[in-house]
Amino acid sequence: MGKLIYLMLASLDGYVADKDGKFDWAEPDKEVHWFVNDLARPVGTYLYGRGMYEVMTVWETLDLADQPAVIRDFAEIWRAADKIVFSRTLESVSGARTRLEREFGPDAITRLKEQTSHDVAVAGPGLAREAIKAGLVDEYQLFFAPVIVGGGKQALPDDVRLDLELLDERRFDSGVVYVRYSATAA
Repeated sequence: MGKLIYLMLASLDGYVADKDGKFDWAEPDKEVHWFVNDLARPVGTYLYGRGMYEVMTVWETLDLADQPAVIRDFAEIWRAADKIVFSRTLESVSGARTRLEREFGPDAITRLKEQTSHDVAVAGPGLAREAIKAGLVDEYQLFFAPVIVGGGKQALPDDVRLDLELLDERRFDSGVVYVRYSATAA
């Protein structure tokens, strides 16, 4: 059985993008990127909303010839995984191993977790909000960048109370801090 993991980079004040939609401040350095790659290796399926899918599609066609090893490694990991895109507005999705679903159904996600031997990652705060509210997220793997952006798109929803258990933490030379929490029963 796989776990549903919410893995996200955020500002210290909890935003994945600032009020102008920019997230360049969250680009991981090589040390953080290798760590993210290792976290992504057990992921067999990514769940995306429209916005995050559109950001991530660059990995489908990125020319890897002149890219650093860390980028080539992540592209290979990402390309090998299945992707499910939840959107009511997209006409279609492109790319290998990618399918479009119109509705996010908690029962379908529960079945997916039960039927897979790999982890499943939910990416993007909108879709993650739905998964969090439905009680589907098993682990939170969050990276906090040493920046305060003062507003924008929140990494976590306002209207949910969860008790979490700290499983791991790490500080990187860049000032980024990683925390890994398990959702605990209330």
